[in-house]
Amino acid sequence: MLRNLDIATLRSLVAVIDTGGVTRAANRLHLTQSAVSMQIKRLEESLDLTLLNREGRGVTPTAEGEQLVSYARKMLEMNDAAVDRMVAPQYEGEVSFGVPCDLIYPNAPIILHRFDNDFPRVHVRFVSSFTSKLLEDFRAGLLDVIITTEDHPDPDAETIAQAPLRWLGAIGGRAGLRRPLRFASAAQCSFRPTAIRALEAADIPWESAVDTQTEDAAVAAASADLCITAAMEGADSGKVEPVPNAAKLPPLPVISVNMYYAREGSNTALAKELAHYVRTAFAG
Repeated sequence: MLRNLDIATLRSLVAVIDTGGVTRAANRLHLTQSAVSMQIKRLEESLDLTLLNREGRGVTPTAEGEQLVSYARKMLEMNDAAVDRMVAPQYEGEVSFGVPCDLIYPNAPIILHRFDNDFPRVHVRFVSSFTSKLLEDFRAGLLDVIITTEDHPDPDAETIAQAPLRWLGAIGGRAGLRRPLRFASAAQCSFRPTAIRALEAADIPWESAVDTQTEDAAVAAASADLCITAAMEGADSGKVEPVPNAAKLPPLPVISVNMYYAREGSNTALAKELAHYVRTAFAG
């Protein structure tokens, strides 16, 4: 005979196991103790199984109960995901998202994929540029959500992550040991002044190795062991690595990653949704 498991009853079973008791489970679910007890009893009777050990002060699952809870968690997760997806606002239109060139990986692809999956009717216009340009476009109303790496963000910015700035060079390279030190960075990179100030404060002679407007060129030169560059920890492409301590380079500061999103205007709702995905990705 085909038997159907009730989602509400499974939710009560999981709550009892997680909290260790019927009373605490009832409080979590905003039900009466007798209602939860009756649900568990009906579930045991429908399966002709004992799911809980009720001896002693606490409540623990039997072997069968433990197995059912494993299935129950998956079923509840799928149920809740389906409900969230079906009742979510059916947004349409376009939202714009700006990210600095050196912060695209690893989070931007994750954000774009998850947002597109959950809001298939929304087109995301993805822009990659320098913090200064992203801020300019955001303030002009041309971008809905941006990520920046400013030292002194505006009051309406939200700091979503922090990571140290690192000196990076070729894998197994020796450019960091040479003097004068050859340093490469895009002209508009927000990290460039910080790195240069650190070198000058440490009395390390340096010279510019690359004349470029892109971070890719700086990383390419560094990966060829022609120079070193500076980037946030975790944001490199895998073509470079931290410069060894033997180079005796000065420490670099911790950098804040900030987010701005449109808080007024016709695209506010979409901007808030995308901001949630950005926040979640960086928190993870």
